[in-house]
Amino acid sequence: MLSHIFDWLNLVVRWIHVIVGVAWIGASFYFVWLENHLERNKDSLPKGIAGDLWAIHGGGFYYLTKYKVAPEKLPETLHWFKWEAYATWITGVCLLFIVYYMNAGAYMVDAGVAAISPGVSIAIGIGSLVVGWIFYDVICRTPLLKKPALMLVLMFGFLTFSAWLLSQYLAPRAAYIHVGAMIGTMMAGNVFFVIIPGQKKLVKAAEEGREPDPWDGIYGGLRSRHNNYFTLPVLFIMISNHFPMTYGHPYGWAVLAAISAVSIAIRHHFNVRHKSNATMWVMPAGAVAIALIAWVTSPGFMDADSSAALKDHAPVSFAEAQAVVAKHCYSCHSASPTDEIFVIAPNGVKFDNTESMVQYADSIKTRVWDVRNMPFGNKSTITEDERLLLAAWVYQGAKAP
Repeated sequence: MLSHIFDWLNLVVRWIHVIVGVAWIGASFYFVWLENHLERNKDSLPKGIAGDLWAIHGGGFYYLTKYKVAPEKLPETLHWFKWEAYATWITGVCLLFIVYYMNAGAYMVDAGVAAISPGVSIAIGIGSLVVGWIFYDVICRTPLLKKPALMLVLMFGFLTFSAWLLSQYLAPRAAYIHVGAMIGTMMAGNVFFVIIPGQKKLVKAAEEGREPDPWDGIYGGLRSRHNNYFTLPVLFIMISNHFPMTYGHPYGWAVLAAISAVSIAIRHHFNVRHKSNATMWVMPAGAVAIALIAWVTSPGFMDADSSAALKDHAPVSFAEAQAVVAKHCYSCHSASPTDEIFVIAPNGVKFDNTESMVQYADSIKTRVWDVRNMPFGNKSTITEDERLLLAAWVYQGAKAP
């Protein structure tokens, strides 16, 4: 019953996280689009107006204007965009606790990565969020903020280094999700500590009849633009836990960096494509890059020793393979799991009969040998010889008795 309750708690919080996340990211995409499409160089623009835009959507026409700083008189109703960001971060942190921290021994710790306790792994995870925000916020308060190319290189290098460092201590999946949580914390921090306070200053100045400081809006706009470029890497990390060939790769941190670079380039193309065709090459180049990443992460790529080990292995009988599976996999993947977390076979995959073991043979090889993310967290301490035996059985045709 306790496991059932946690599963539903996970589902509900995850559902809310996705809903509010879509609302936040949708608003970010829309306002960047709006900013980029404003018509700014028209003689007909009224005084104090930075640009305007006509649009049609949902069967109606819309006319939008942006002030250079602020209107002389504020309207009675002023809509704010902040709760989407706050709710996304809060539900994201709740998911970290529900999925990872409350089951740190399984999800955060991998004996094959580092011999640390669950408590230490949680401290590393939470510490990464704090350190990430402090580093980002500090450099944003330096002249680097006005040098976007240099800022991009520095932040990309920092996040890549963070991914590598986390992968030296945390389980691969946990390392990925904490890079995403770091970025999400930076994004939410931008809203809470910079964008909303700056907007409040603009509103207060307008209410008091003072000339607002343009920098309050400009600074918030720059941080908002950063959030826009952060979105696609975060979205990838959110779905990456379904694809162990990414986080489970021996150089998973580099795979994450490569996919993030492609994501940022594509986001940039969509941000500037209305201005010129100079970035049209990004989309086909991005497709080629993803294909190359898929090739590089394919099983046995540039690993002659692994391929030779499988090719030269002595014949493996079904009984031998089944004995290894029974020892290391039945605790989760069986009709009656004995694992303290997985009381129902994950994804309904069961290996405790001949037919299902043969059916999922390719998956067994992928998880046990190619990406090595099973057994989960290596809780059963499977040996290299046992991994090789299972992979060789599949390589030899996964023959049943």
